[in-house]
Amino acid sequence: MGRHVLIIGGGASGMTAGIFAARAGVSVTVLEHKDRVGKKLLSTGNGRCNFTNRDQRPECYRSEQPDFPWRVIQNFSLEDTLEFFRGLGILPKERNGYFYPNSDQASSVLDALRFELERSGVRVESDCHAEEIHVEEIKASDNRVRKGHMSDGHAGEAAPGCRFLVKTDRGEFRGDALILAAGSKAAPATGSDGSGYELARSLGHHIITPLPALVQLRCEEKDYRQLGGIRTEGRVKLYMAGESPAEKSGAKRRAANWIFLAEDAGEIQLTDYGISGIPVFQVSRYASVALHNHRDVKAVLDFLPRMTEEETEEMLARRRKGCSGWTCEQFMTGLLNKKLGLCLLKRARIEPGAMTENVPEEKWMALLRQIKSFESRVVSANPFEQAQVCRGGVDTREVDPGTMESKKVPGLYFAGEILDVDGICGGYNLQWAWSSGAAAGRAAGSGR
Repeated sequence: MGRHVLIIGGGASGMTAGIFAARAGVSVTVLEHKDRVGKKLLSTGNGRCNFTNRDQRPECYRSEQPDFPWRVIQNFSLEDTLEFFRGLGILPKERNGYFYPNSDQASSVLDALRFELERSGVRVESDCHAEEIHVEEIKASDNRVRKGHMSDGHAGEAAPGCRFLVKTDRGEFRGDALILAAGSKAAPATGSDGSGYELARSLGHHIITPLPALVQLRCEEKDYRQLGGIRTEGRVKLYMAGESPAEKSGAKRRAANWIFLAEDAGEIQLTDYGISGIPVFQVSRYASVALHNHRDVKAVLDFLPRMTEEETEEMLARRRKGCSGWTCEQFMTGLLNKKLGLCLLKRARIEPGAMTENVPEEKWMALLRQIKSFESRVVSANPFEQAQVCRGGVDTREVDPGTMESKKVPGLYFAGEILDVDGICGGYNLQWAWSSGAAAGRAAGSGR
């Protein structure tokens, strides 16, 4: 009887792992707990599937072990990804460095992967929820088999490999190798419900606390109730207080020592509860971590990011000279969104109906600060239901980046979002899925 590989999870990484394992000449079974594979893939790139990006750099991938993701990406690169998808019939289309299928349909990418699974003879069991994993550890010294959950986290001193028994609500499945590609906790409606973390933990792996990433941020200020729906160019900077609330004495807060966390620029969306848009998504994982650690977090928005503060001050001074006889509301017209402009005037304590020439200099400086450094206290990230990915997951210190094999349990491999790796927006999380899935599939299929 030939070698058999089991894969828990039929998302992007699980399907890729299945294809590459089958290409190694082994039989493969994918266990997917939703009614069909690849459900989350359909929502990527607003339904168009931005499946990778031309600009590949180590800093595009985040992890508690920063060098781990890049070592994996280098083993299955951008060019490898494009070649892989061309081989599946996908014609890549590049737009400003972002790659999409020429059809502009995520369903095309999913169909191509599904067709390849079928062509390769990969068995797919849908509506199949993995409940327990049992391990038969083969000891080289006496050729005996020791059975168990591996819950102590030790694979045995001389174990060359393990066999796996997966108990599901549809029966039992056995394999010579097992790939855990069960996703994270982000977007649970698509299948990422976090169940894979418990399976990994039962096999002795440490889970770094999963937190929402690539997600909207909720802010304390009531101003946002009037600002919902505004889209504006801007820059967001994120800061964390250097002391926790527990370290602050009494009801009075000492001035925080703010520590810079991250920044990004682009189109910012103001919502009735806070801030959104790609720049906010890019920095949100840092807010999630700081808030989880009970630190105060603030976002500082710059609504004229193409100008320095000095250039903005000069522009406002010139504008005031040319707007003599105008109200301050008229002064803001054409500069920023009207509702936003009125909010900034209010924060600077300037009456919208006041004549520009009657406003004292200190209030113009206050307006400058509001335009360039609009501060908000971040109270939370939106929940996993709104997050695109998670920060956290299986600790990558326990995984070989060359093969994606567990350092604790021989024959156990990981791929995709279940690991403590999250990419920025722009196709990077899918690139991580392809790269990690290909590595795990190749290694599990060949028995390395």
